[in-house]
Amino acid sequence: MRRRRKVSSATASPATRARYAKRRQKRLARVDNDLTDEQWHDLMDAWGGCAYCGGEGAALQRDCIQPVSRGGRYTLENVVPACASCNASKHNDEVTGWLRRKKLDERTFLVRHATILRALRPFPDGSALR
Repeated sequence: MRRRRKVSSATASPATRARYAKRRQKRLARVDNDLTDEQWHDLMDAWGGCAYCGGEGAALQRDCIQPVSRGGRYTLENVVPACASCNASKHNDEVTGWLRRKKLDERTFLVRHATILRALRPFPDGSALR
């Protein structure tokens, strides 16, 4: 198997960036991404800011806990709101390792994520806990 060279997006040529964007689109097309706009707004309300650093006020982005490049999908269980700084810093790293490296509280994040999911996940009859 041919090894791919790592190229920084800051120094990559437009053609290289276009290739990476096309590859990402193909990965996204192969999986079910079922996060609705309503679920996204519910997640943002539940977290009340960036899920990682707790920052408020900044525009929040959808961040996959398990990155798309590692098999993640845009689903209620895998997406959290993140500020641009945390999202860019995490890149495609595994979330617990990244939290440890940034000296953020891993346990608090995981417990809060589970609590929020339990509250937002619909029951078989279609209702949610809220």
